[in-house]
Parts: sequence; C-alpha cells; structure tokens
Amino acid sequence: MRKHCLVLLILAASIIVCSASAEENNPVTTERLLEGTDNTNGWTMYGGNYGNWRYSPLEDINKNNVDELTPVWMFQTGIVGQLSGSPIVVDGVMYMSAPYNNLWALDAKTGSVIWHFEHEMPSDLILCCGPSNRGVAIKGDLLFMATLDAKILAIDRATGEVRWTATMEDYKSGYSATSAPLIVGDMVISGIAGGEYGARGFIDAYDTITGRRVWRRYTIPAAGEVGIETWAGDSWKTGGGPSWSTGTYDPQTNLLYWPIGNPSPDWNGDLRLGDNLYTNSVVALEPETGEMKWYFQFTPHDVWDYDATNGLVVADIDVDGETVRALMQPNRNGYVYTLDAATGAFLKGFQYTDRLNWSKGLDASGRPQVDEKYTPKVGGAEKFICPGNVGGNNGAWTYAWSQSTKLMYVPSVESCGKMVKEHMTFMQGVPFWGGGPGETEGQVGDAYGTVTAVEPTTGTIRWSYKNDYPILAGALATAGGLVFSGDLEGHAFALDDLTGEVLWKFQTGSSIRSQPITWKVDGEQFVAVPSGGGGIIGSIVGAPESVTHGSTVVVFSVPKSKWFWE
Repeated sequence: MRKHCLVLLILAASIIVCSASAEENNPVTTERLLEGTDNTNGWTMYGGNYGNWRYSPLEDINKNNVDELTPVWMFQTGIVGQLSGSPIVVDGVMYMSAPYNNLWALDAKTGSVIWHFEHEMPSDLILCCGPSNRGVAIKGDLLFMATLDAKILAIDRATGEVRWTATMEDYKSGYSATSAPLIVGDMVISGIAGGEYGARGFIDAYDTITGRRVWRRYTIPAAGEVGIETWAGDSWKTGGGPSWSTGTYDPQTNLLYWPIGNPSPDWNGDLRLGDNLYTNSVVALEPETGEMKWYFQFTPHDVWDYDATNGLVVADIDVDGETVRALMQPNRNGYVYTLDAATGAFLKGFQYTDRLNWSKGLDASGRPQVDEKYTPKVGGAEKFICPGNVGGNNGAWTYAWSQSTKLMYVPSVESCGKMVKEHMTFMQGVPFWGGGPGETEGQVGDAYGTVTAVEPTTGTIRWSYKNDYPILAGALATAGGLVFSGDLEGHAFALDDLTGEVLWKFQTGSSIRSQPITWKVDGEQFVAVPSGGGGIIGSIVGAPESVTHGSTVVVFSVPKSKWFWE
C-alpha cells in the first residue's frame, strides 16, 4: 500500500510540473528594457541590460550552495552545430535561437515547447564561418531575429508567426546577419556580416512596428566622406568592416556604441594601404539618426584579423580618483581598453592575455606600436604571432562586468599562429582573405584558455583560471559571488568571483560556445547554459576531438528541499 502511495505522489508531482505554464505575456515596454537584470524575473536582452554587463543581482545561488546546482530540464534542438548565442527570458518564456535560423519558445520553468519557428533559406546561400544565430530582441509583442540571408524578421511572441520582413542586403553579394538585434526606443538595430567577402559593412535601424528602415550607417567611408583618406585608391569599395556583433546603448549619454570588424582582405594590407577607417573600431552613433559622434580605432591597418567585435560595456568606474562614465572592451588584439563614453577619449589600455608580441605597447593615444617581426608573411610568419587570428577573446563570445566586485571577467584564447599573407584579386562571392591563420598552437597542442579577472581602472589581473583548451564561451557574473562559463570539453562551471576557485562543474555533452544567463520564476533562480560545438573556429584554436556537436540548452537550479523520504 505504501509503495502505491509513493507512486501516486510522484505521479501527482509530475502532473503539476508538466501542467505548469508560462506567465501571461505582457507587452515589453521601453521601461521594462531599461530595468534590465534589475528585474530579476527575466533576461530581456542579449547582454542582460543596456550596459551589456552580463551581470545579475540574484544571489539565491551563491558560493555556499552552488555545489548543489542540479539540472532541472534540458532541451535538445535536434540540430548539429554550435549554439553561440544567448537566450532571453520574458514572462516565464525562454526564446532561444539555434543554427540555420531556428527559434523556440520554451516554458522557462519546465522546458516544454510552446512553439518552434524556422526561417527557410535559399539554397545558394554564401557563408563564411558557419550557420550561427546569436539570439533575438524583444519589444511589445514582437521578437526580432536577424537571418543568414540578411533579413530582419518580426515574429509574434505568442504564436511564432512572422509579422513583417525587411531585407537588409542581397545575400548573393556575400551579406549575412548572425547577431542578436538591439532595441532602442521604437527601433530595432542590427549589424551585418560578410566582411570576408569584401562586403561593405553597415548598421541598420528599422521601425519595430512597420519594418521601415529609419537609417543606415556605413562602416566604410565612400569617396568624398571623412575617413576616405585612410584607404588607398578604391580599396574602400571592398573594405569589409562587418558589424556582426550586438552593440551597446547608454541611456545616460544617449549614444549607441557598435563594434566594427576587420578590413578586407584580412591578412594582406598591401591592397589597402592606410589606417582603414572605421574597421577595428568602436563607432558612437546618435540613435535617432545614425549620425557618428565619435570613433576610436583599436588596431589601425589590421593585418592579423583582430576584429573589434567583442562586447562593449558601459559603466561608471573610478579613474585616477574621479568617477567616469566609461566604455570598456577586452579587444581581440590582447589589450583591454577604457574610453570616455561621452567623447571616446582614450583613458587606459593594458594587456590581458598571457602572451602578446605583435605590438610593443600602446602610446599615449592608445595606438599600438607594431613589431614588424610579428606580422603575416608570404609562406607564413617565422615565429608564432600572439594572439593568433582568433584573438585573445573572440567576437560575440563575450565577458562579464560585475557591479559587486567592479571586475571584468574575460574568457580568453591562448592560441598563437604563424599567419600567412597571400596575394589575391577580388571576385564577387568568393572569400577575399588574402591569407590565413597558418600553423597554430592549437595544432601542435600548445594552446590553452583562461578566465581572467581584470580591474579595468588599473590594469591589475586579480586572478586567472587556466583551462586545458581555449575558452570560447561567454561569462555571467552574479551577486551570489559567482562567475559562470564553459569550456570546449563540454563543462559548464562556476568560479569564485574573488579567487577564481572552481566551485562547481557539470559535463553538458558538447562544447560550450555561448553565454550563460540567469533568472527567477515563481521565486526560484535558474541558470541556463546553451551547449553545442562545431564551426571553423574550434579547429583553429585546437578543440578536443572527442566532444560531440549536438546542441542542447541545460537549465540548472538548487533544489529547495529534498524528498521527504530522504
């Protein structure tokens, strides 16, 4: 009789869990977006808040109980390929994108599928680096997704039906879109990919209701525009400058900050002499018009493929005894930069990677002092160039800024390479690289990764956690004193934010290339880690061969209580 009672109790509990449903959908207003992660019941945008902190004030899961963190649900996408984005959670619903422009609405407490959407793509699609999608944005009752065939879709958040479609550019010219859009006011803003094909980069803003394009800002100047003098001849016409990462908006300065990628061709600068503005830069734009207010170029005349597409953080920090509204970025080139968010003035710059040899340092204006011995050569450089072309931290796989510790937590790639310079002629629709990574430390087994705690006001490295393989995942910091990330072997892990000690680790089954998030539902804190490897980058930096490439989101929580019979 007692056994039957237990079965009934278990069944009853299962029914309750399975019948749980998402909360009522309320329109997502500008005010809700401005709250960011201060509203702990969700994760409403790619970076958590407009400052792109990837920080949560939640502390239910903390240093004292994180070792009890347990999977509560998993969702397998059924798609082989990397999950490289960040889900959002709104009103008890998780919206998660996956390769090939798939999108799911999932119950954020149980993982139950509410709906699934897949954007049909053309068979002649041109792509450089894999079919990634890095997430969606939300405003009102609409979700916004950029697609691999260079479109912006507005999708009904309740049904998964497309409300409107806007074409950004012709994908046949090499254009694509992979990043999570950003909402500013009544506009959805997105960058573009395709720099590897010589496509001229730009940033677009669209009306969230109608899909009408409000403005476009090109990232490469045309003839007669300011900055054209930094491009020799007509090289600007195939100059690249992709904008494929998600930008940052600061309500305080009312500026939109967007990170810009490399010039084209990547490794051969002979075809584009000059500094090549506005590649490898951050551009600060007026959000209403797209007018450029200032820019800062991190790597002039880039020949190492050091995109400046890493995430940008805006926060108040102490600089030389004064509180400054700062814009911060650990750049792919191995340096952390701190700029004045209002003016773009260079404040601080310092090395965060273990190894850096392409530059002898930064001058007073933040310009790198290039060591010509460590530039790509025909046939490959004689010595390993550090960082390698993947960079010290790579692209959209971003870092975290903690309001608790005032530290930046940077996952890094320590994989140098003997970059190759090649001569080539531009052809439409053909990769315009002018070289390649050459031999890498990943191929000879010398690559590794770290998560580094950086004090951006002084350049002090507080601690560094070392991993056997480069870390390509993002990071999440919480008020619970934790830093979450993941590795290429498939481990999700939590570190002590003050010491770097490993407090928790879980094998997800596939390489982790995405960003963890956290939220609360019905008073319970959850942590989600999208897991799914694959793509060209893993083979460059030296990923383990034994890890599978299936994609799954794993959601964790700390049990509130144990079963009564235990």
